[in-house]
Amino acid sequence: MQSETHIDMNAQNRISTIAGASLEMEMKGSAENTTTHKFNKSAFACAVLASVISIIFGYDTAVMSGAMIFMKEDLKISDVQVGVLAGILNLCALVGSLAAGRTSDYIGRRYTIFLSSIIFLVGAIIMGYGPNYAVLMIGRCTSGIGVGFALMIAPVYAAEISSPTSRGTLTSLPELCISLGLLFGYVSNYLFGKLALKLGWRLMLGVAGVPAIALTIGILKMPESPRWLVMQGRLGEAKKVLELVSNTKQEAQVRFRDIKIAIGIDENTDDDVVKHRTNNRGEGVWKELFLRPSPAVRRILLAAIGIHFFEHATGIESVILFSPRIFKKAGVTSKDTLLLATIGIGVTKIVFILLATFLIDKVGRRKLLLTSTAGMIISLAGLGFGLTMAENSKKELAWALSFSIVAVYVFVAFFSIGLGPITWVYSTEIFPMKLRAQGASVVVAVNRVINAAVSMSFIPIYKAITIGGAFFMFAGISVSAWVFFFLFLPETKGRSLEEMEMLFSNYRTTSADQSRNSVGVQSRSDA
Repeated sequence: MQSETHIDMNAQNRISTIAGASLEMEMKGSAENTTTHKFNKSAFACAVLASVISIIFGYDTAVMSGAMIFMKEDLKISDVQVGVLAGILNLCALVGSLAAGRTSDYIGRRYTIFLSSIIFLVGAIIMGYGPNYAVLMIGRCTSGIGVGFALMIAPVYAAEISSPTSRGTLTSLPELCISLGLLFGYVSNYLFGKLALKLGWRLMLGVAGVPAIALTIGILKMPESPRWLVMQGRLGEAKKVLELVSNTKQEAQVRFRDIKIAIGIDENTDDDVVKHRTNNRGEGVWKELFLRPSPAVRRILLAAIGIHFFEHATGIESVILFSPRIFKKAGVTSKDTLLLATIGIGVTKIVFILLATFLIDKVGRRKLLLTSTAGMIISLAGLGFGLTMAENSKKELAWALSFSIVAVYVFVAFFSIGLGPITWVYSTEIFPMKLRAQGASVVVAVNRVINAAVSMSFIPIYKAITIGGAFFMFAGISVSAWVFFFLFLPETKGRSLEEMEMLFSNYRTTSADQSRNSVGVQSRSDA
């Protein structure tokens, strides 16, 4: 207990100093402060380039939904084999995500993105070749490891390169790029599906190598994360990067000072390279996360794991991956029409995630998240009702079929404006700096396990309890998600990364504390 108290007191002292430094910057004058709230083009460009890796992941996920239709016919594989092939990506991503945290602490955020793109390229080549089921499994597993790296590193890099006023927007870009990848995957299914059976699905899978090659080249132009550089004691390089991604020198200086304080370096040192006692290669992080966490870290870990669990436990993967089957159950039978309907899902995701990127730093994470989850509950219950009516009716119910299709699009819209992008923004920004990479790797591992569980169990579940019953189940899980978010996730809008530990140290789940939190953050944002 004494050890935990000592850790907490040190954290509070550091964060109090950081908060004071940030407040000092805000009080320097309204004209200069307005400048710092402008969108930094360099930070935006870095975040966009890093997020290209997410396009590949989104493409791999969506293209499989259409490719499965053709490869099942070509290779004569069973439903069980198709389900395993779809879900194995996420189990292999579990391995990749757990390795990515330590890797990024050791070689840096930038080269971890580079490594991820190489892994994706190899996986795409193997799957594009795909002469039989065994080779497809090898390629899918390789891509899965790349997915684990990408899901962990893209939002971490975006969060560490951005300022508090634009962090929500920049950190949600990977989720937007995943949706772009989904759309490209659906379009690829439609276009390549018109080719010869043996060629079409192989081109669908192999095309993922094109953005991987582009990213491999582009990554060499990106700067390293300034926070990772400070953890290595490379202060001179970190300062230059912060000047590049900040709007004014004053903003860069304050951010630089905050990071030094948080990592335990004397804020007044002017050396370009320093040595400090903090573990800079990720050693001892697991002990601080699981064996001897402070109360704040325990709350952070609970919040991060919880939001990642519910992102997929609420059923989005079943809609994305098995949308052709859902539409078929709703009465859509033509292959072309099925693939066009899935393209509509991709467009819906992009539109509403794009809307979320504009709202997330204005409305706040918490309001968007609770509104999104409430909408998901209603649309999932509606989808379950519509599919149940359509399936149990002796004659075709046109209204039930239309109602089910509309419910799918409404569900995707509500997911995409809140839970989808906010999961990655929130879980990336709340971990303390030293724990961020490996903490993110843990929650991504949870994300992939739940994703795989839903992917591989959806067909057996809907065959056991009907497809309508499956979506009623997801609606019930969404109710639990809303309660969890309300109780355990405080608002983080406008807070610097270095303030998060103090936020969770002081957070209480009463209405009065919620109100004070909101007012405090708003006043700092408007100072």
